[in-house]
Amino acid sequence: MNATQLPRSLGQSLWLDNITRALLNNGTLKRYINDLSVTGLTSNPTIFDHAVKNSSAYDGAIRAASAKGKSGEDLSFDLALEDITRAANLFRPIYDRTNGVDGWVSLEVSPLLAHDSTSTLAEAKELFARANRPNLLIKIPGTKEGLPAIEEAIFAGIPVNVTLLFSAEQYLAAADAYMRGIERRIEAGLNPKVGSVASLFVSRWDTAVAGKIPPTLANQLGLAIARQTYKAYLELLGSADWQRAFNEGALPQRLLWASTGTKDPHASDTLYVENLAVPLTVNTMPETTLKALADHGRIGGKTAMDGGDCEAVLMRFAKAGVDVDALACQLQDEGADSFVKSWNELLGVISSKTAALKQAA
Repeated sequence: MNATQLPRSLGQSLWLDNITRALLNNGTLKRYINDLSVTGLTSNPTIFDHAVKNSSAYDGAIRAASAKGKSGEDLSFDLALEDITRAANLFRPIYDRTNGVDGWVSLEVSPLLAHDSTSTLAEAKELFARANRPNLLIKIPGTKEGLPAIEEAIFAGIPVNVTLLFSAEQYLAAADAYMRGIERRIEAGLNPKVGSVASLFVSRWDTAVAGKIPPTLANQLGLAIARQTYKAYLELLGSADWQRAFNEGALPQRLLWASTGTKDPHASDTLYVENLAVPLTVNTMPETTLKALADHGRIGGKTAMDGGDCEAVLMRFAKAGVDVDALACQLQDEGADSFVKSWNELLGVISSKTAALKQAA
């Protein structure tokens, strides 16, 4: 059995954290689905920035859209929606076979709206309608301002990928927003089956404390936070409120491991995949990690249902001077800022390419 098949045997979905037009055009994404057990896909502003910046595959679409007077965010979302809808079509058989549990693709609202609830909701509705694909998750950041938009989007029947979560507390706040939307649908007599995942970023924890902690603690913080969050996740799934919602036909909002590519060159390149292969979760990973898993990965299912030794590990970090709560807030803010930077760079690349293509015409 290929190592990429093992997560599925343990009840975990394996998604690709990347999309480019080349992946679609040359059949690579289709091969990942057929040969490497990939059952979904995530994207973000940084991914689209790199895709457009490093390829001429978008030039024709940029030329055609700019000829119609499109520019800026409007043109950017045109490019993204073309890729995302093509990917959604590839995953649609999985979505249908699993009755909406798997087979999802994700598209993020403009990161410029991370602290604007009203505009985030409006854009989520617009993007979902434009894509016209049932297996599209709209990514909304789990910031303080994003939480009301998450609730309203779920109530409106829009599937949501809650992004930029860094702690159990942030996850629980996002899960509560999801459940409020579901409960309102039940009260209104609407179908409560609205897909959602909650994305916990893992490796950025270890990057943030690298060089600031004893060597014996290296690359342990991200896994400890993930295990603590997984424990909270299972407890929530077993709660009376959530089970009542499931009884009405709601889907569990699955916990998704994001940022699972190893950043430390001295650590295993499948560190976060091997240690977080647990039931009823998703692991979305970059291509390099997917290929490493297929080549030499060893799945051990090492995360205990009760969180294992996560609290003891977190206590060691506290003794080393790491304020986990403060760092979680910092990482969420930095993540939002990073996506804004990538978004602005993407708009700049599109603007430059538009001008160059017009000059060459």
